[in-house]
Amino acid sequence: MASIDIALKEAMTIDGAIGVALVDYTSGLTLGVLGGGTMDMTVAAAGNTDVVRAKLRTLEMLGLPDGIEDLLITLDSQYHLIRLMQPRRPGEALLLYMVLDRARANLGLARHRLRRVEAELEV
Repeated sequence: MASIDIALKEAMTIDGAIGVALVDYTSGLTLGVLGGGTMDMTVAAAGNTDVVRAKLRTLEMLGLPDGIEDLLITLDSQYHLIRLMQPRRPGEALLLYMVLDRARANLGLARHRLRRVEAELEV
């Protein structure tokens, strides 16, 4: 099992990685952040918790039993990948938020590697 710092460093080795954050999506609190360049990853991560909460509410209103694996937002030059982590404790609601350079990233491989980072992460 990897600590938050080690997991975020591992995520940043993904081709095209610009920044990554671990976030509690019920509160918007960022538990760890790495990279980002000129982008404030803490602000971006907290803002994207609203997207996650809206989608979860929509699934609930529709009565769909499915959970969210990940969400993808595509910009002109970036991919924003939001991966909801499987809760390991009651009430745990964490996500990994990653920003990728669209020109350098392989989206399928990034999703696969982020899934592996999640599996090894110990919070």
